[in-house]
Amino acid sequence: MDGAPSSQRGRWWVLATLSLVQLMVALDATVISIGLPSAQATLHFSAASRQWLITSYVLAFGSLMFLGGRLSDLWGRRSSLMVGLVGFAVASLLGGAARSFGELVSARAAQGVFGALLAPAALATLTVTFREPRERSQAFAIFGAIGGSGAFIGLVLGGALTQWATWRWCLWFNVIFAAVALVGVLSVVKGSRGKSGIHLDLVGTVVGSAGLFALVFGLGRAVTTGWGNADTWLSLVAGGVLLVFFVSWQRRTRHPLLPLRLLTNRTRGGSLIALFVTTVGIFGLSLFLSFYMENTLGYSPLKTGVLFLPLVGALALSAAVASARLLGMVGPRPLVPVGMLLGLMGMILFTTLPVHQDYLGHVLPGLVVTGLGLGLIFAPSTASATAGIEARDAGAASATVNLAQQLGGSVGTAALNTIAVITTRRASCPGDVVSTLCHTTFAETLHGYSVALWWAAGFFGLGAIVTFFMLESGVPEFEGDLVPLL
Repeated sequence: MDGAPSSQRGRWWVLATLSLVQLMVALDATVISIGLPSAQATLHFSAASRQWLITSYVLAFGSLMFLGGRLSDLWGRRSSLMVGLVGFAVASLLGGAARSFGELVSARAAQGVFGALLAPAALATLTVTFREPRERSQAFAIFGAIGGSGAFIGLVLGGALTQWATWRWCLWFNVIFAAVALVGVLSVVKGSRGKSGIHLDLVGTVVGSAGLFALVFGLGRAVTTGWGNADTWLSLVAGGVLLVFFVSWQRRTRHPLLPLRLLTNRTRGGSLIALFVTTVGIFGLSLFLSFYMENTLGYSPLKTGVLFLPLVGALALSAAVASARLLGMVGPRPLVPVGMLLGLMGMILFTTLPVHQDYLGHVLPGLVVTGLGLGLIFAPSTASATAGIEARDAGAASATVNLAQQLGGSVGTAALNTIAVITTRRASCPGDVVSTLCHTTFAETLHGYSVALWWAAGFFGLGAIVTFFMLESGVPEFEGDLVPLL
């Protein structure tokens, strides 16, 4: 089987390689954000243009996810990993050496293109590598913890590289990561030909990619220009129409880009919803807490990143101790809803952030509780969403997992940021009068954060209810499995 070594030791080396790939792709969405002011000073681009250095990566990554997943089925996982790693490294090298804003944006978009190939290929390889129940639980606990904490690790790494070296190393470090991962792929991931009977759906590729591009672009534009902008809604409506047509086409075509049979299982659908809801919450949380610690409390970018580490530690502990040990015995149903409830509690704790510095009393408890909850969600949901998949569909199924998280992050950033901005504006400009003369205090800004975080808590609460009823009790067995759940 493609990517699946026979020895136990070999499988764990595969996990180490895939975890490095997952970490590199996950943290690249945030690692550049702290270095943006320095990059702006070097390349002399406007503040309004800065967002494109993040948006270009997200757009390419999100819109090409289906294509990347199907290509990994068509080419074989090992070949896809090799092409993706080399391409990602070259794009990072060129981006770090950029002499203009256009070169840097192009490099970030290229990173997103190859990231869309790497992410589903890595998860698909993991899916077909670990089939024994106990090993599978442990492997997905580790992989899920790394994927869930990648965005926060990116903040730490970006702050350190920007402060101690230069913003260019926020891209150049990928060359080192990719080189080590490539050696691992060549050494421990077995190669094979792509699966027979798989054809690339060109119509589905164009329509699906265009729909996802328009949807992610519209959500990103809502963050920068607001929901009242006509282009924002035009993009969102166009994306929705194209995706409806995409689903209709997938039902009719002989060789679908996304086989809809992958979405019909109850537990798989519940797992995808869990990943979507969770990333809605954590992307909003990372945004607000970063602004809170830097702008309100006056912490440096590096200190802000470091102060997120308790969340990463709690997530890793929860995933390792609970998910790795319990998933194989009880399945995802008791773990994911409990994780959602912990996420809800964490969001509520953050709704009382004070203007004065009190990290230990008001920030740390929420980070720990939220991290414990995320550890119970990511590993079981990722394992369940990719379980029961025939090897020829592993790439496509893995793409849906990554896409659920990508869309959740886009929705969370756009929706929760809008709620916070509108709430703050109403507090600082009473009487529905919006004026440039309105002065916003820290207290009014924190009120906006609080309302948005209550909404995030609501998302987690809704997620707890939905996953409780959708996920099956015990360890489910999917009919026709070639890759067992646990």
